[in-house]
Amino acid sequence: MSNLRYGYVTGPLLGALWLVVLSTTVSVAMSFATGDAFRPSILLSLVWGAVAGGLIVAIGRNVIVQGIITAAIIATVMIGFGPMVTGESAGTLASILGAAILGVSFAVSLAVILTDINPGELTRHEFEAAVIRFLTGFGYIFFTAIVLIPFYVMVMTSLKNQAELIQNPLDFSIDLSKGWDLFRSYDELFRQFNFGTYLLNSFLISVLTVFITLAFAIPGAYAVARLRFKGRAAFSRSILLIYMVPMIVLALPIYIAFSMTGLRNSIGGIILIYPVTTIPVALYMLQGYFRGLPAEVEEAGLMDGLSRLKVIWKITLPLSLPALASVSLYVFMIAWNEFLLAFMLLDDPTKFTLTRGIASLDSSEIPRQHLMAGSVIATVPIMALFLGLEKFMTKGLTAGSVKG
Repeated sequence: MSNLRYGYVTGPLLGALWLVVLSTTVSVAMSFATGDAFRPSILLSLVWGAVAGGLIVAIGRNVIVQGIITAAIIATVMIGFGPMVTGESAGTLASILGAAILGVSFAVSLAVILTDINPGELTRHEFEAAVIRFLTGFGYIFFTAIVLIPFYVMVMTSLKNQAELIQNPLDFSIDLSKGWDLFRSYDELFRQFNFGTYLLNSFLISVLTVFITLAFAIPGAYAVARLRFKGRAAFSRSILLIYMVPMIVLALPIYIAFSMTGLRNSIGGIILIYPVTTIPVALYMLQGYFRGLPAEVEEAGLMDGLSRLKVIWKITLPLSLPALASVSLYVFMIAWNEFLLAFMLLDDPTKFTLTRGIASLDSSEIPRQHLMAGSVIATVPIMALFLGLEKFMTKGLTAGSVKG
């Protein structure tokens, strides 16, 4: 490592690797967005990245250097001798836009990565800070791509018609001139495939699952956290044992039992079995939070004449709202996304949940864009709910980590 802790080595090395990352990212993004051929040139990316890294280290981080690097990247891409190569089918405007995005993003981000890097020997802190900034940027790009690319493909496919998918199934660009006709698949899902009923069923089942789970998890978690009884420690340690058994192993016994009791193919049966899968994790999350609450507050309530149940209702639960919100959101997401039990236990289309309804679209007789549209409908609400309540979930998960 000592040989790498020199600015004239660190700069070109990180610059070369970073341009490979960005040229690949921009090429993939432009290919998806325009439907034209963009591809990274790994060798030229290493060369140009090393030159740019050395330039920033030698001259310093300033607007002039960033402008020179940006202009050089754009020029070399346009003449076909740059870190990104455009195919013959790519239009001039798309090529210029891709080159500009690559040049600007690379020059600006590399200057940030190489902040405080000088040509001489670096301290351990300076070297590690530069590497960490590089890895952080790579991590953001990599994990964002993993999440966004499948979602982008799903959305773009849902906006196509059958003729476009047959003609070019790998073209994920869209024609905005079609206007509202882009959303024909969504309209047909609700008019012809009963997706409104699926949405209502999933919402009803998920909400009831949350209430049933909390009704059992709150007293159970409170008992484990506050009360003293025989077997308390063993119970506390074994709460999550159910998750050691894969659900696919339990699916057949559940199917047989529900068939014998007449609960199969009923929403009531689904509402009965879903809390079985969510109560253990809710118990585990809430008991940790309850342990973090100051017991003195509850003891004061007991001394004032409140019963144990009133202490829980008037003191413990109001103090536990962040944890209850996070547990409710987590349970709702589990119930909303559950597929295996719904697939095995539901046969009547009027009782399908959203995931079961989407599975029914996976047929050679149904256009693929309808399947993708159904997937978007199932994904967007829960994504919006999670992003909207993320701060409450984070607060609830971490608030009980420090006692007092």
